[in-house]
Amino acid sequence: MVENIIILSIESSCDDTSAAVLRNSVLLSNVTASQAVHEAYGGVVPELASRAHQQNIVPVVDQALKKAGVEREQLSAIAFTRGPGLLGSLHVGVSFAKGLAASLGIPMIDVNHLQGHVLAHFIKENEEDNNQPTFPFLCLLVSGGNSQIVLVNAYNDMKVIGQTIDDAAGECIDKCSKVMGLGYPGGPIIDRLARQGNPDAYQFSKPNIKGYDYSFSGLKTSFLYSLRDWLKEDPDFIEHHKEDLAASLEKTVVDILMKKLRLAAKDLNIKQVAVAGGVSANNGLRNAFHDYAKRYGWKIFIPKFSFTTDNAAMIGITGYYKFKDKDFCSIDQPAYSRVTVLNQ
Repeated sequence: MVENIIILSIESSCDDTSAAVLRNSVLLSNVTASQAVHEAYGGVVPELASRAHQQNIVPVVDQALKKAGVEREQLSAIAFTRGPGLLGSLHVGVSFAKGLAASLGIPMIDVNHLQGHVLAHFIKENEEDNNQPTFPFLCLLVSGGNSQIVLVNAYNDMKVIGQTIDDAAGECIDKCSKVMGLGYPGGPIIDRLARQGNPDAYQFSKPNIKGYDYSFSGLKTSFLYSLRDWLKEDPDFIEHHKEDLAASLEKTVVDILMKKLRLAAKDLNIKQVAVAGGVSANNGLRNAFHDYAKRYGWKIFIPKFSFTTDNAAMIGITGYYKFKDKDFCSIDQPAYSRVTVLNQ
């Protein structure tokens, strides 16, 4: 019997409202509405984010269904991000999913946002797309809020073997960008400037943390203090050297990330290595993955840019696998802001 599982998925954990439709593991549509309102504040304002989600969710879901050519009555289930994330934002998506699922009499599937990022590598854009990792593999999950090395034994068996003990990599980059007065979000700005700069122009502090864990607070402090000293000598130092500063910062972050990932891959004798999360869009990190693949014989998996940031397609593919196991969610399950395990 040919499978015909059609999942509508909803992602609203932060400031992007996204809806996707998948038939089995093949993506039919993925629609995302971003919120520009936060740029003026230098970061996401939770109250404004939840209000924008309320405005966006109906048209985004409607557009996703229309682009997929799917009627609501054809849906097998609705998958949604239950957490972690901003509670106000999550409540919008969770409430909408509950209401729509109840009205259609179909199951709900709650998805861990971080698990979705890891499983984004299993999204197929057509039936012939067979470039997915095999288990077990390592996944470097890096974003504004997370820096983790995840051992993936199965879609529902993931173990965080290393993580940041303070700031996340993306958070560090955003804060350094803010100190330089470059705007928000800082990641894409630093990435663009770094391509024009010298990555060896400046040296910043690198942590010495045992095991596979990360730390980025020392780098952030080192960057801040160095900038302060240079600005005393030249008030226009940032403007004169922003490309080199961006390139040197990016190189330091990438070196820290890759050193621990390489250690984990070597210790566990794993050659299949993936990257996921918003920072996986960074060109310096992507280039480092290709370099390490050549040097250490890794088979690497790098997501399309559209699957790096928060998106409903990754929620949908996770929902698909959970649907096959009949791993459904009851209507009384609330959203959660924090999580300790990926398999929640």
